[in-house]
Amino acid sequence: MQKKQTVKFEFIALMASLMSIVALAIDAILPAMSAIGISINSLDTNNNQLLITMIFLGLGFGQLLFGPLSDSFGRKPIVYIGFSVFAIASVICVLAPTLEWMVVGRILQGVGLAAPRTIAIAVIRDMYKGDYMAKIMSFVTTFFILVPVIAPVMGKFILNHYEWKGIFYVQLIMALLVSIWFWKRQPETLKPEYKIKFTKHVFLDGLKELIKYKETMGFTVISGLISGAFIVYLSASQIIFENQYGLIDEFPYIFAGLAAGVGLSTFLNGSFVMRFGMWRLSYFAIILFSVNALVYVLLFWNSATNPSLPIILLFMAIQFFTIGFIFGNLRAIAMEPIGHIAGIGAAITGFISTLMAVPIANFIGSFVKDTALPLFIGFTIFGTLSFFIFIRMRVLHARID
Repeated sequence: MQKKQTVKFEFIALMASLMSIVALAIDAILPAMSAIGISINSLDTNNNQLLITMIFLGLGFGQLLFGPLSDSFGRKPIVYIGFSVFAIASVICVLAPTLEWMVVGRILQGVGLAAPRTIAIAVIRDMYKGDYMAKIMSFVTTFFILVPVIAPVMGKFILNHYEWKGIFYVQLIMALLVSIWFWKRQPETLKPEYKIKFTKHVFLDGLKELIKYKETMGFTVISGLISGAFIVYLSASQIIFENQYGLIDEFPYIFAGLAAGVGLSTFLNGSFVMRFGMWRLSYFAIILFSVNALVYVLLFWNSATNPSLPIILLFMAIQFFTIGFIFGNLRAIAMEPIGHIAGIGAAITGFISTLMAVPIANFIGSFVKDTALPLFIGFTIFGTLSFFIFIRMRVLHARID
């Protein structure tokens, strides 16, 4: 029986806000991808997907840097450094004359935003554990999902009334407001006795400690596989709905509706996790994630075109509904055994999953040209691999218990 832990609404909202700047930086530019491409003389839609996938590369490497630093110098100073890097990177994006410079800016944006994203997870682990941690992660993710719901609509509004550069200015303003809120209201959560002296060996020492926990490593791999397949959707959604279906004006609202489905399931997960446990919920969600994608592939394998809009939206809604029961629980399970190295643990696990996800997303995304079938093939393959790894982790978990 876990000891009951108190949960404050402001804490959930603040942690969600730290993580939500990442979603804002990714999703707000989706309706502006074509306009940005024209402005920087990049007219190949597949190349422009790099504006989405490369920010995840920055997130991966940034976590590797800021996680260990937060274990040595505290959580709060690292957040401020990260937001400063993000501000510089945003200026680079606004002034970028070519795709190459824009990609550099997006990678640096990811590096900077890795700090608040990683620190939010570390702070949650500092204060909570077990199914309570999964519950907090679910509620944080519920608030976090609100940003993908409104970000494309906001981006479309800014694009229509100003220009695409205004989207980056709004991101900067939001980052500034969140950093002030964090500075004013969030105490330091890293206890002095848990501080680790920063040395050049801190990463290797942390990795050596981390690999002792097979469950952590196993669920980190699963997170990388599922994330990779999901990033394909983020980077290719504009191609699918604007180019393949011709829904240019409707795209932000379709994206928002699907994101709302993820938010609903994440909220339900926060309510159900204390009753059924994070293991059981994520297990059945991965099964549904894989089976739904497989059914789509079998139905439309030989089709040269996409199915009707209601059909593909139904399959996508089911697919993304499962996401809400997967991501928060997977991260909580992975972090559960490594509370004593929460900062470096969050950094390395995040780096590994991102390092897996970006190549997966770039590879599968290159095939999403005429139909959405490659997207669902990716969901099927990596969902199935995740299922078998999960089975192995359940066996190991049962042995430990």
